[in-house]
Amino acid sequence: MPLLHYVDGKAVDPANMSRRERLSQFVRAPFVSAWHYRDLIMAVLRRELRERFKGSVAGWVWAVASPLIALVTYTLVFGGSTKLPNNEEATSSADYALFIFGGLVAFNFFTEMAYRAPSLLHEYAHYIKQTMFPAEMLPVISTLRAACYAGIGLVLMLACQLIFTGSLHWTVLLLPFWLVPFIALLLGMAWMLSAMGAFTRDTSYLVSSVAPLLMFATPVFFSLEALSPTVRLLMYANIMTGFIEIIRDLVVFGRIPSLLVYSWTCFLSAGTFWFGYWYFLRQRDQIADVL
Repeated sequence: MPLLHYVDGKAVDPANMSRRERLSQFVRAPFVSAWHYRDLIMAVLRRELRERFKGSVAGWVWAVASPLIALVTYTLVFGGSTKLPNNEEATSSADYALFIFGGLVAFNFFTEMAYRAPSLLHEYAHYIKQTMFPAEMLPVISTLRAACYAGIGLVLMLACQLIFTGSLHWTVLLLPFWLVPFIALLLGMAWMLSAMGAFTRDTSYLVSSVAPLLMFATPVFFSLEALSPTVRLLMYANIMTGFIEIIRDLVVFGRIPSLLVYSWTCFLSAGTFWFGYWYFLRQRDQIADVL
């Protein structure tokens, strides 16, 4: 008897599907699943956001206070700088701080996901083993959770620029074109790291060791324009480089990012998204056995 899959309530026999149909089904699968489990995703996400500061008197104030303190500190330390790391003239006392903070918003978004992803399935092992819980939705929830905190930092960044300069660049309207590929990248990495972490705890230790070092290979505190053309080209092998350059262009400098940089960044993001999802599906049947 052939193995049947049900898609939108219809029985589908994979053996009778063409290669094009199988590819189309694979491409649509994560979006169809996320929509199907949307209520579950929102319920668990709300629970995680409540649990983040449970037992704290200040609660969500800390989610705002932490990035605000960092932004104020950078403003006080670098407020007297007349030039930015890319040698452009600073137009306000907050420009240097915004330059650095823009890099940190992106990098902290990455580390928030990377540190947790390897142990994510172990946190929810009781759900995965005892119920029909869709394990592939846990990285989705974790990435959305990290996006909420990154969003707070981004709002503070925009508010600070508005206060110090009196206006915002029109290019901030293009931020969704930065955020969507970035979330896709982090989601792909979350799928991959969580699947790897289910089999060995070494994944968590490796990420914890490598992530801080990666900051120095990412243009968080410096500009690519200060590097030689050869080194600058190599820096774009680090996918975080493109996302940091893009958010700075849109928010700090008010200019359209390089089409070549944006295209390359989106290409790597899409590749990471689909590879991470494919890798997770390959390991999914074994995950419940090893948790």
